[in-house]
Amino acid sequence: MGWLLDHAVYRTSVSGRSNVPAAGPVIFAGNHMSFLDGPVMFGASPRPMHILVKQEMFTGFLGRVLTAAGQVPVDRRGGRAALTAARSLLDAGRCVGILPEGTRGSGAAASINNGVAWLALNSGATVVPVAILGTRVGGEHLDTVPAFRRRLHVSFGGAINLSRRPGETGRVSMDRAGIEIRAALARHVQDSVLRTGQSLPHAELPHERHEAVAGTPADHHLRKVQ
Repeated sequence: MGWLLDHAVYRTSVSGRSNVPAAGPVIFAGNHMSFLDGPVMFGASPRPMHILVKQEMFTGFLGRVLTAAGQVPVDRRGGRAALTAARSLLDAGRCVGILPEGTRGSGAAASINNGVAWLALNSGATVVPVAILGTRVGGEHLDTVPAFRRRLHVSFGGAINLSRRPGETGRVSMDRAGIEIRAALARHVQDSVLRTGQSLPHAELPHERHEAVAGTPADHHLRKVQ
């Protein structure tokens, strides 16, 4: 489905594929502003990935498609099943896609969920920041479907490798890793905006916030990194 969106429905330009390691576990961490971000990132990737998706999407025909594609259901009420499943995939050398902002917004990566940091530290996977642009523009509503043949941009940034430092507690190392990932993603998004000329959408109003199609990538008790 992601390939069709990128190549048949929309005109998607992709850059930075060479930044993605050819082998080994990879966490793709993308910015989030539209319900299409996950599928568009999936279709642009040089390697197959398992994206964390809210479990409410796993119903009917779409649910069967998501299951067949190996996507990971996320229970937004809590629990660690999604993190555990994602880590197992990474331990097997596969790729996992996460939209760590957790909910759709301006896509500037002003804050992210620490679940991506937890996965990176506990799996040893490389993190690749992904800038997704054009899936929502201007003042479009969070549920807007982009117009047919709109130009989209997906850019894979420089890889990040994180590890715990000697004498560092688990919480301190996770917070530090989260800050590094958020900074790298935000910087890559802004660099991509400047390079492509595609601006981010207007920030949503608080009452307009919706849960992301990709779900909250980690348990709710894992706090966000500002």
